[in-house]
Amino acid sequence: MSDRSRRLLIIDDDPLVRQSIATYLQDSGFEVVEAASGASGLVAIQEQAPELVITDLRMPDLDGLQVLQQLHEQRPDLPVIVISGAGVMTDVVTALRLGARDYLIKPILDMEMLVHSVRKALESQDLVVQNQRYREKLEQANRELRENLRVLERDQLAGRQVQRRLMPKPLRTPEGYTSAHRIVPSLYLSGDFVDYAHIRKRYLAFYLADVSGHGASSAFVTIWLKHLVSRMVREEGLFGDEESFESGANLMLQTLNNELTETPLNHHLTFFVGVIDTQFNEMRYVVAGHLPMPVLVTPEGAEFLTGKGKPVGIFKGVSWETYQKKLPEEFSLIGFSDGVLEILPPESLQDKEAYLLSILKGRAQSLDTVCDALAIQNVKETPDDIAILTITRGK
Repeated sequence: MSDRSRRLLIIDDDPLVRQSIATYLQDSGFEVVEAASGASGLVAIQEQAPELVITDLRMPDLDGLQVLQQLHEQRPDLPVIVISGAGVMTDVVTALRLGARDYLIKPILDMEMLVHSVRKALESQDLVVQNQRYREKLEQANRELRENLRVLERDQLAGRQVQRRLMPKPLRTPEGYTSAHRIVPSLYLSGDFVDYAHIRKRYLAFYLADVSGHGASSAFVTIWLKHLVSRMVREEGLFGDEESFESGANLMLQTLNNELTETPLNHHLTFFVGVIDTQFNEMRYVVAGHLPMPVLVTPEGAEFLTGKGKPVGIFKGVSWETYQKKLPEEFSLIGFSDGVLEILPPESLQDKEAYLLSILKGRAQSLDTVCDALAIQNVKETPDDIAILTITRGK
């Protein structure tokens, strides 16, 4: 908004001072309205709607402090600049306490100081107005979000669509690491979720989470999870340096655990969280009640990673042990949600795990070969989602 469109009100009982200030401000591009007393100034505020008021402090009848007091009570959004020839410290303090944006001493020898003060006060007020509009838009957006969430609770299909949009795309780093995933949906909307990112062109961070239960509420927890972890990475530098490489996975789960145990979501999660330093092929990872453990496949064979830890969202004040693993030049790391156990033919958990190792050995070069080994294309109407996450590096 140009100065020409900004209307100012000058309140001063001295006509020479008032007119000299008005003339200079008009020459500087402002529209100026004048008032010769505090009372007429208050009337002008109602009738002329100025965007800023410049008032003398010492005036008969209604002085500047009284004008300021009324504006402070009735129009606290209207910026006011006080000018006075007295310069008494108590007046300065009182004026500023009542919301005056600036206090200038008469005579004003350099009118540009006044113009600068006016523009500064108007800019400050513009920011207040913009912030208010932003808050109003945010409140409206929040109202719309709450309404949308209520709609999604009644619509499982819409919930699944939201989940899919939050899932990451396949990723390949310059060091030759490839990340990919596949979700085989169940009959019910549930809470399997996968995410990964290459951070600071060095750290490949990833996780596989399984939210307890089924239905829209489980799906909404995955949405919350996605945004909370993304915020930690973006704003708090999670997995962005050597210190976070060593301890970030535990910090991430502690943050999530604190959030869940302090809210009435009534869900817990199992997790496998890993981060790889792609410069040195070192991995740090934590396990939070996750089953089955991820499988590391190398040219020499296949093995489950070791580790244990409590699920997230049940116990307060929990921390998770960080495990270390030196990765070979060629490998595949495959993580599964527990839904995969339901499609394996053996009966016991021990036999299922042995079977899983046997079919992955030599057949886990990529996400597609893993899915072929499990015959995922033939899986129909499972009672639980099957999430598959692959991190591979080869020749």
